[in-house]
Amino acid sequence: MNRKFLKFEIDLDFVLIAVTTSLKDYRICYLINKHLAFNFAKIKDLSVDINPGSAPVLFSLYHYNWETTETDFYFMGNKGSDGYLIPEFRKADYFLMIKNYIDENDLDNLLTSLNKIPEIVAAVKIDPKKIKSRENLLF
Repeated sequence: MNRKFLKFEIDLDFVLIAVTTSLKDYRICYLINKHLAFNFAKIKDLSVDINPGSAPVLFSLYHYNWETTETDFYFMGNKGSDGYLIPEFRKADYFLMIKNYIDENDLDNLLTSLNKIPEIVAAVKIDPKKIKSRENLLF
């Protein structure tokens, strides 16, 4: 009997930035909105099944859209109601996910601007392909 195996590869077509700060989610989004002229708005919490057989873990989630380039920005908490979204990055408090296209110059400017906000300790770009629990970022 012949067996065929399917390789399933997850499409990780987004940019991920880890943000470290001691502020609450609504406060850091306010500062990002103020300093970067964004308009993050709170949307329904991200629900992720981290532990099989138990209730889903909820993570705060904010959304903003650049209409000119149709780029979506999602600002999400790493610490949820009962666990971490990305356990490998426990020191990161939040993640900024950028879906669709963003120009490298715009991305560099965004990182520089985020790091200029005094309340942000660090904002660093992360390669999503190197994250073990990358399935948690698919929504």
